[in-house]
Amino acid sequence: MASKPGILTNWPWKPLGDFKFVILTPWIAHSMYTLIWTKCDPMYYLVLPFILIRMLHNQIWISVSRYQTAKGKGRIVDKGIEFEQVDRETNWDDQILLTALLFYITYMTFPMASNLPWWRTDGVILTAILHAGPVEFLYYWLHRALHHHYLYSRYHSHHHSSIVTEPITSVAHPFAEMLAYFALFLIPIFTTLFMKKSSLAAVYGYIFYIDFMNNMGHCNFEFFPKKLLSFFPLFKYLSYTPSFHSLHHTKFRTNYSLFMPIYDYIYGTVDTSTDTMYEKCLKRPKESPDVVHLTHLTSFDSIYQLRLGFSSLASNPQTSKWYLHLMWPFTMFSMLITWICGRAIVIESNTFNDLKLHCWLIPRYQTQYFAKEHSKTLNNLIENAIMEAELNGAKVVSLGLFNQKLLNTHCELYIGRFPELKINVVDGSSLVAAIVLNNIPKGTNKVLLRGKFNKVVFAIANALCTKNIKVGVLYKDEFEELEKRVIKSKENLYISPINTPKIWLVGDEWDEDEQMEAPEGSLFIPFSHFPPNYMRESCFYHYTPSMITPNTFMNSHSCENWLPRRVMSAWRIAGIIHALEGWNVDEYGETILDTKKVWEATIRHGFQPLKIYAHKPCVTN
Repeated sequence: MASKPGILTNWPWKPLGDFKFVILTPWIAHSMYTLIWTKCDPMYYLVLPFILIRMLHNQIWISVSRYQTAKGKGRIVDKGIEFEQVDRETNWDDQILLTALLFYITYMTFPMASNLPWWRTDGVILTAILHAGPVEFLYYWLHRALHHHYLYSRYHSHHHSSIVTEPITSVAHPFAEMLAYFALFLIPIFTTLFMKKSSLAAVYGYIFYIDFMNNMGHCNFEFFPKKLLSFFPLFKYLSYTPSFHSLHHTKFRTNYSLFMPIYDYIYGTVDTSTDTMYEKCLKRPKESPDVVHLTHLTSFDSIYQLRLGFSSLASNPQTSKWYLHLMWPFTMFSMLITWICGRAIVIESNTFNDLKLHCWLIPRYQTQYFAKEHSKTLNNLIENAIMEAELNGAKVVSLGLFNQKLLNTHCELYIGRFPELKINVVDGSSLVAAIVLNNIPKGTNKVLLRGKFNKVVFAIANALCTKNIKVGVLYKDEFEELEKRVIKSKENLYISPINTPKIWLVGDEWDEDEQMEAPEGSLFIPFSHFPPNYMRESCFYHYTPSMITPNTFMNSHSCENWLPRRVMSAWRIAGIIHALEGWNVDEYGETILDTKKVWEATIRHGFQPLKIYAHKPCVTN
């Protein structure tokens, strides 16, 4: 939002939210009817497919830009993006909706807009001339006017709130400002229409050109080929580059041009550092992380909720959206791509203190981790990712979700195959146990353990028994297994009635129906990655082991699975703390560190306990 919002700031269909595209329903229905039952007019029935193509085109730019900036190669601005910017730019498709409305209205209003030929050379050339002349010239002066304090505070400051630009930043404008831009872009379209020189290629091609240049210029990485400028030096006057426009967002009073910098050169507003910035960004190498966190996909829709996917979904806890069911062809295609992909993918980069942090995605789904036929492939993917992390200079690799469970299962084989690796592998179990222990309310005298037992459970049970807190289980075989692993105060272990304890520690593979027999007001504290699928109205549920990140944790603008904003899972935090403390020890297999020492280090570095309890069901698959 601008600092002093002016009139027509909000888009008129904003109250409709995700259903704003319903306003096109009459035209879409009519275009489909004419396509089937009457003489076809491509200008009319191509509007809907063109909308979808434009959205796909923009999304490709978004994903590529975020992937490249995560790797760091060619990155222009090092500052991070925050949730506020993501929220401000989630309406990037409003301009696509506005374009579609104008196309339909123009077709219905002006007879010359119907039955256009597919191609007219003179019309295409005229469109290019009108853009390079009137459109670029008028935009330059409109843009300078928008930087006057009156218009800037009411409109253009909304766009400039994004210092670090993304492709969708290009269309993050108030409604009134976008109307002014559309008035300029309509000059070539209406001129060629009235002169009867227009064509489908001129109209749709011009809009595609605007989208392409807008997206390209707002990427936060430089990739424009230097050879092109060497062979054709005049090209720098005809096309801007991402670093050229980025300087406008960082310095505000230079590089005003739309897509063609010629007018900045004519009127002397080219930033003096333009050429050096371009050279510097091109030479910037891929980033070397200090800590790498390995995660993987969960549900089939989770690919859209990655940082490389839909920004509006990635910036909120994972939920199921109705429109994702309509995208099953893209979902199937993305699944095919992930199965073909044979290495981990960089999906996010952050900085904390002096550390550079990466999150890498193992391109496999949760279901594949349960299939024996995928076990060997998954092991190779994880092992190759660990080796690649070391080659890139990483000190620590942390394991999230089923990556740590798979590696722990084959830890002896891993140790034997790679004894020379210096990188520390951390599964986060110690911090998970520490968080669960510190989430148990003070004054608690007994708890109930439910779920599959692992080293986290045994660490928690040992710590609780040492504090003289009774640890109950429901079944005799669980009691016997726990008794073997508890070192001290075994007398605090007991077989408990299901309806007695009000503090439940729950993990994987527990029968969630059992919670119906828990006393009202019971507190469920998960020690596994996944929260319960079902939650009782009369009970309380803590989030899966996680903590709030410090304010100095930069570039945090996506949520981790079902966790709230700026909340990070214990498994990911553990690797960061490991690197900050310089602990030269692995943590996987049966190894577990001093939970008290790990907790104190985590608090000392600014991570805060999560005191909020979840009452609503969490969708995990």
